[in-house]
Amino acid sequence: MTSSALLTDHYELTMLSAALRDGTADRRCVFEVFARRLPIGRRYGVVAGTGRLLDLIADFRFGADEVEFLRGRGIVDDTTADWLANYRFSGDVDGYAEGELFFPTSPILTVSGTFAECVVLETLILSVLNHDCAIAAAAARMVTAARGRPVIEMGSRRTQEEAAVAAARAAYLAGFAFTSNLEAGRRYDIPTTGTAAHAFTLLHDSEQAAFASQVATLGKQTTLLVDTYDIAQGIRNAIAVAGPDLRAVRIDSGDLSVLASESRALLDSLGATDTQIVVSGDLDEYAIAALAAEPVDAYGAGTAVVVGSGAPTAGLVYKLVEVEGRPVVKRSENKGTVGGRKTAVRRHKPTGTAVEEVVVSLGTPEPQPHDRILQRPLMRDGEAVPGRPTLTESREHLRQCLISIPWEGLKLSAGDPAVPVIMSGGTA
Repeated sequence: MTSSALLTDHYELTMLSAALRDGTADRRCVFEVFARRLPIGRRYGVVAGTGRLLDLIADFRFGADEVEFLRGRGIVDDTTADWLANYRFSGDVDGYAEGELFFPTSPILTVSGTFAECVVLETLILSVLNHDCAIAAAAARMVTAARGRPVIEMGSRRTQEEAAVAAARAAYLAGFAFTSNLEAGRRYDIPTTGTAAHAFTLLHDSEQAAFASQVATLGKQTTLLVDTYDIAQGIRNAIAVAGPDLRAVRIDSGDLSVLASESRALLDSLGATDTQIVVSGDLDEYAIAALAAEPVDAYGAGTAVVVGSGAPTAGLVYKLVEVEGRPVVKRSENKGTVGGRKTAVRRHKPTGTAVEEVVVSLGTPEPQPHDRILQRPLMRDGEAVPGRPTLTESREHLRQCLISIPWEGLKLSAGDPAVPVIMSGGTA
């Protein structure tokens, strides 16, 4: 696929066609992306997917095949088809840095341009950000729960193939150490790792034969899966084959708390004091936290991380807030908006601890010491702004952001957002 243009909803083109016909398509508009609330139990959100999104916007082109499909299905008329054939986003995009934290009503992305060129981007923008932000927030909670021990993303077999690549990227942004997804490794230069499945052990005439094959091929710096039959005997077989300098064993089933402790004692008794224990098997942030006191060296997270650990979407919306410089307000019950383009800063104590986020409509916050401006230019006149942060830089940005919030904000229990948002100006 070379064009992202049809990764959109039919209704975007319904609005476009009508706006072109009635003459409103060229009105200058401002759209904003924000969350009305955080998912239940979450105290912060994580901005993720921005780097992917900017590339997709650049590729948002209606080529001959796309236009013919739309025309042939009667989705657009000739006027709209001609407009789409020449479409290039020429507006501006501003937003929070990738890896930034966000809270309810944080204006994490602002898209400015004509109504026509901005409205057709809605579905693409929300599909990328809702997915990646959800994955990154879940992954960040897992990283916090792991308390410095590495976490491996291994959820590719639990989601759609392209979603798996995006999830691996978001998890790495959030602090995961490795991914098992090779395309994510190639596309985003994320470190990859992998062990073996139970099928490999079952293929061989004995567990020892399977281990011997893996070690002969990959050397002792590999990880042997020891729970196909009996875990204790599996560990004995692993050390008998590889010796006490085997890098790691992996346990993928059972009561991991008990098994980790028993496995550590057994490894030590066999002289394999440096052989690490990797655990996996339906781990989420709560299961990882429950293992904090156990002799676990690394965690493998699969299903939970790629589905957002109970929050598969960040709940972001894309709303029109300004037309021709005039604030516009949606007054729907429970779904109202604040009119006007927003600016935002995060305020900190002299120690660096964040105390509040100030969002101002139709103006800028009164500057105070230790403020940090949250929005930055991402695209100008349809072109990406040079100097985009690397994924590694965004990863470090998130790490620093998590350090800055009050410690209560890192709890896994439900509670208020880690940082309150103060909204001023505009019309509610």
